[in-house]
Amino acid sequence: MTHLIETPRPARPKRPFFLQRGPMENIATVVIAAGFLMLFQPFLLVLYTYSLVTLLIGTAMFIIVSKFAE
Repeated sequence: MTHLIETPRPARPKRPFFLQRGPMENIATVVIAAGFLMLFQPFLLVLYTYSLVTLLIGTAMFIIVSKFAE
């Protein structure tokens, strides 16, 4: 009867922060939420002006980041 011996696999190097899926999805979600807050606030026209751009950037970022590996 033979016994299989498991060889340890080399540890994969940790990815940089901006290439990790979890933290970047959280950042994209915060950008989207900021865009909504900018859209629905009645005080500053500058925030309202850039709210759609912020929403689009956050959405595009979320779509791209969701394709990253875990």
